[in-house]
Amino acid sequence: MPDYMPPSDRGGPQVRRAYTECRFGQLHYRYAAPAVRSGKPALVMLHQNPSSSQEYLPLIAEMAKDREVYAFDTPGNGMSDTPPEPQPLDQLAGAFADGIAALGLGEERSVDLFGYHSGTYLCTELAIAAPLRVGRLVLSGLPMRSVQEREVNLAKARAVTLPGEDGDEILDWMRWLWNFTVTERLPGADFEQAVWTFRDKAAAMHRRAWTYIGVWSYDAAKRLPLVTQPVLVVQPHEPLLEASREAAAFFPDARCEELPGLSRDVFAVGIPEFARSIRSFCQ
Repeated sequence: MPDYMPPSDRGGPQVRRAYTECRFGQLHYRYAAPAVRSGKPALVMLHQNPSSSQEYLPLIAEMAKDREVYAFDTPGNGMSDTPPEPQPLDQLAGAFADGIAALGLGEERSVDLFGYHSGTYLCTELAIAAPLRVGRLVLSGLPMRSVQEREVNLAKARAVTLPGEDGDEILDWMRWLWNFTVTERLPGADFEQAVWTFRDKAAAMHRRAWTYIGVWSYDAAKRLPLVTQPVLVVQPHEPLLEASREAAAFFPDARCEELPGLSRDVFAVGIPEFARSIRSFCQ
């Protein structure tokens, strides 16, 4: 069955699904390309967690009008295989490095990366792991936190375990998730798209915090300076605005571009803004 695409985004390049291999098994991705190859670098997208590349569908279709686009599901999310236990971010990024190598990406021309929220750190680790295959990074919503905040958040993430027989904990979380993702969405954000986003986030169940065990264990102040590629931090005015401004200062070569007209549901209502920023930076 084809992926759901909001009506306003239909008619562009077809987005297809496929698998490649990585150290944790099968790595699922979505792919689209223009009818005539443009010569522009391919764009690899890494999503926030818990979620899947489904959340990027409108942006994939838009960006694929003039370049190849590959959007991977983080291991343990979407339709990718699940690791045996929570993994540090360098191992998850290594799985993406395995995947792009298996697909032959970045061999003749380096690929560009786009990441959102936890996907930003996965992009930075992929850029560090595969510097010859990665050209430029566009990042949005870097979850920069103090050591003390990371310790508190890490303890909370580790406390998320298999739900009990009554299911109360997981049902309470899903009610919160439905309200946040669907009920509280902005006017103009497509209802069915929001429902599908809820589905993919909810599918992570008790593993929803696995990637964040890696995120809150990540010493960004030490790792971000190792990114040698040019970085664009394109930032809506959302809760991670100040954190992203702080994180941008750690990159050797970065600039910031703010999107004050966007606050949430950015992949439902902010596609033109994100596409314009990515295209201007990733020629």
